Amino acid sequence: MTKMFSKILIANRGEIACRVIKTAKRMGIKTVAVYSDADKEALHVRMADEAVHIGGSPAKDSYLMIEKIIAACKATGAEAVHPGYGFLSENPALPEALAKAGIVFIGPPASALAAMGDKIASKKLAAEAGVSTVPGHMGLIKDAAEAARIADKVGYPVMIKASAGGGGKGMRIAWNEAEAREGFERSKSEAAASFGDDRIFIEKFITDPRHIEIQVLGDTHGKVLYLGERECSIQRRNQKVIEEAPSPFVDEATRRSMGEQAVALAKAVGYSSAGTVEFIVDGARNFYFLEMNTRLQVEHPVTELVTGIDIVEQMLRVAAGEKLALAQDEIKLNGWAIESRLYAEDPYRNFLPSVGRLTRYRPPAEETRPGLAVRNDTGVFEGGEISTFYDPMIAKLCTWAPTRLQAIDAMAVALDEFEVEGVGHNLPFLSAVMQQQRFRDGRLTTGYIAEEFPQGFTDVALDERVLGQIAAFACCAAYTAESRGFADAGSAVLFHPSHERAVVIGAQRWQFDIVEKDNEFWLTRGDGGKTLVEMHWEPGDSIARVRVDGDILRLKVSRLTGGFRIRHRGADLTVKVLLPKVADLLRHMLVKLPPDLSQYLLCPMPGQVVRIEVIEGDIVEDGQTLAIVEAMKMENVLKAEKRSRIAKVHVSKGAVLAVDQVILEFAEV
Repeated sequence: MTKMFSKILIANRGEIACRVIKTAKRMGIKTVAVYSDADKEALHVRMADEAVHIGGSPAKDSYLMIEKIIAACKATGAEAVHPGYGFLSENPALPEALAKAGIVFIGPPASALAAMGDKIASKKLAAEAGVSTVPGHMGLIKDAAEAARIADKVGYPVMIKASAGGGGKGMRIAWNEAEAREGFERSKSEAAASFGDDRIFIEKFITDPRHIEIQVLGDTHGKVLYLGERECSIQRRNQKVIEEAPSPFVDEATRRSMGEQAVALAKAVGYSSAGTVEFIVDGARNFYFLEMNTRLQVEHPVTELVTGIDIVEQMLRVAAGEKLALAQDEIKLNGWAIESRLYAEDPYRNFLPSVGRLTRYRPPAEETRPGLAVRNDTGVFEGGEISTFYDPMIAKLCTWAPTRLQAIDAMAVALDEFEVEGVGHNLPFLSAVMQQQRFRDGRLTTGYIAEEFPQGFTDVALDERVLGQIAAFACCAAYTAESRGFADAGSAVLFHPSHERAVVIGAQRWQFDIVEKDNEFWLTRGDGGKTLVEMHWEPGDSIARVRVDGDILRLKVSRLTGGFRIRHRGADLTVKVLLPKVADLLRHMLVKLPPDLSQYLLCPMPGQVVRIEVIEGDIVEDGQTLAIVEAMKMENVLKAEKRSRIAKVHVSKGAVLAVDQVILEFAEV
């Protein structure tokens, strides 16, 4: 009879540390958190039964220090360590060191980590185990010239990847020789900085690919199961943004074949605990082994929602020596689950990282009831800070429903009710994707974001009907604010006896006359038609749940002079509520033009200068690399947009820059 742990340590931070703590507490297991200087007030520290400080803010001084993890275990009496994902989770040195100290590693054996953690070795092992693999060069590559020769032989496009990589770091797609050379250098540099291992390999890049992965679960008694698949095709910079389970593309025969190959690979390396085998799948459902993630995956919640299996609990039970109580034919996929990763990154600036304090953080209420589940895995709180030291994830919002479209619609509603202020974030982008017909149809590829947003993410255009409903709400909200005595300088003159006013959104205008009784507002439009608005919104409410002619809307609302800022389904609107005569004059107001900054290269995100590639006086061409800035362990290459002369270099290597800080100044050639 095996004995469950009484106390475990989580060698991680943020939402995954909080996630592990929740299951441990439900199982009656005490938890120990570790934290860096930057995480002194972090949520995982507050949630754990005990917390141990392990060093400075950079991960290399804290979360990557194996000896400090072991010392924290000994100081607190923790019997086992859960590594979460990232940091030390796939480093075989951790379980080896823990074993020497008599501490259990809640994960696979070190031998499996070593075998699968090296992407070159793992491809060879996969091929030997009968798993379909992508064509490529699995040997080490010494320099950019060799990388270019190999890429030419494999055939463009190619994927240049760090052998020890993960999380999108150390990965580049090259479509020609120049990109192969630069991609090799950037991947090598990122890999050295992120993993301490700069080995690079090259493989064929599959066009129109889908990224589909199989969740596996094994025990120490030889049993390995697969828990269905996840579709993770919507990515930016090779990092996943939206995931779902099951895949809208995979049929039962493909699922079984992929699952059986994933199990065969796991058995070939003596795998136990939770792991994920990732595949690239083409339009004909041919699939190729990509890599095996020998840890808990970020997107594991969607698998939990459709299988009803707590994967963290199973990891704990396996580590304690228990046999898996499930059989393969008992694992059923029920309904559909969607996960949206909410990141502190600005979609309007090419998804560049954002840092700062969360001045408002109000996620939608979590719930589980027949036909719907809403789950939010997070590691932040209102007033907490998003720092430059770690991954910019704020939360993972998940919804479950019986069908895919119901799960998508539930996600759209949950995103409408999710309030985040203080940092740039990708919530508008996530909301926009939920409305796209291509996404709703399930026509996905890993190029989805680039294909659907070729000019980058910009303002969402709502249809005329929804805009009219928002205008009607704004009219009623302004009326309510005035009647409650919350007038401002722009609205104090609105509600004279005629009760007639105009609503202006951009170039569009609506005119209403309003009659209110018992939270019902009857609006007579300029064309004589009637609109019924039912709401219980009060001035100061940041979320309005309103019914307009029977349709329910959830709107984020904040006051502006003479109107409101209203956000809905990814759209961010300035809505003016004015006297009709004032609205007539508004069209004659001059528009303030933004300053011309084309003569400057501005830092697009907070980060550190890795290299300046030019000097004053240089003539640069369109597309030429000017500088490289590292932000959150990703190297960002800044390039010239036209032929120019470098008039002045304002910063040097190693400089820490703020958003929009000047790096270079240009002059005409």
